[in-house]
Amino acid sequence: MLAPSSAATFQPINPGYNSVFQPNRLSIGLVVPIESYPHDPVPSMERHLERARLAEKLGFSALWLRDVPFNVPSFGDAGQLFDPFVYLGMLAGTTEHIALGVASIILPLRHPAHVAKAAASADALSGGRVILGIASGDRPDEFPALNLGYEDRGSRFRDSYDYIRKISAPHPTFANRFGRIGHGLDLLPKPTGGRLPLLITGGSQQSPEWIAENGDGWMMYPRNAATQAQLIRNWRGRIADAGRPDQPVMQALHIDLAADSSAVPRPIHLGYHLGIDHLRDYLHDRREIGVNHVAINLRFNQADIEDTLQRLSDEILPEFN
Repeated sequence: MLAPSSAATFQPINPGYNSVFQPNRLSIGLVVPIESYPHDPVPSMERHLERARLAEKLGFSALWLRDVPFNVPSFGDAGQLFDPFVYLGMLAGTTEHIALGVASIILPLRHPAHVAKAAASADALSGGRVILGIASGDRPDEFPALNLGYEDRGSRFRDSYDYIRKISAPHPTFANRFGRIGHGLDLLPKPTGGRLPLLITGGSQQSPEWIAENGDGWMMYPRNAATQAQLIRNWRGRIADAGRPDQPVMQALHIDLAADSSAVPRPIHLGYHLGIDHLRDYLHDRREIGVNHVAINLRFNQADIEDTLQRLSDEILPEFN
């Protein structure tokens, strides 16, 4: 049932990626906004920078933003409200060493030159702390708002990925549906590690082989342990078949941390109401099946947020981060 990495280290890219992802280790991050808003799709964003700094002080390894351009009623979550790249710039100047991730940028909704420029800028400003999750998009209402088709988002995702990879290289020369680059034209700044860490989210309308051949990691949704282990084992097998070095796996997890440390898990949306003892067991199990990072979302958490962060720091992080 196990799906651990056989690598001694993942291929280094930048300081953020290198610190968050290490083989056979599981690190813990937080999804922004770090607040509880269970009954409203729009968070207050109160004390958001203070909590980001607290997360860094307490030892969490990463902060994760989302790309939610429109408040879509059927989706029910407006994310952190602020544009992820603008917010990355703010966090780069507000924090010092915590990794700054986006889970995930919806590539078909943006021109890849803008994505590459903004992400590389935030990466440079933060000292190489940016990790970029990428996705094809799962909210159909957003596409007509930008006069874009929903059905061809998979092919646009691939072409956007290709553009970002090539434009980050020195002296790029290429052409695809998004533009033609040549004659000394260049996009600056370049990413600190020579390329952006690009982690693919879910299926992103791509084949499993394409994902294994192209990503710098895989972002998964939480599933039962047996299913998750099988998916990770299959994916790492495809990476090996492609002749590539091993890549990390991460997943998100909503938690509502109970006051009773022994409270048994009760399912909530994409996670659990549970005691900290069972959370520790869950994270141990995820590490055993090959997950390298879990991004905790406190949207449904009923306890005081600062108290919850302190409990996680005291009782969970020492065994993982």
